[in-house]
Amino acid sequence: MTTVNDPAVVAEVTDLYLKYEEALVNNNLEVMDSLFWDAPEVVRFGLAENLYGGEEIRNFRASRPNPKIEREISNLKVVAFAKDTATVTLEFRRIIDGVERFGRQSQTWYRFPDGWKVVSAHVSLLPV
Repeated sequence: MTTVNDPAVVAEVTDLYLKYEEALVNNNLEVMDSLFWDAPEVVRFGLAENLYGGEEIRNFRASRPNPKIEREISNLKVVAFAKDTATVTLEFRRIIDGVERFGRQSQTWYRFPDGWKVVSAHVSLLPV
């Protein structure tokens, strides 16, 4: 039977997600890249882009015109399935071009022999 929400796994992935969030708002490319699976199968669907593979994700981040992302997050939820798979979901609030916007984000994390990595990610804004 699959264990759901083992407290140790939830805590570990929560800490890693918070590390990712800090890297995101500070544009720390090295940390963000280290937390994503570097493989052709990794996917990141963003606000205006569909990225397939680690190389596309890295190139997008490196060329982002406004690299610092200032936002407030809420409703952060981590759900762990057994010891090697977890999902992270959250809502966020940002000011974009002077307009308050709300969005949501989801990530699927998998524990590889070399550690946890995001294998799929999605970010979207709610309509104004």
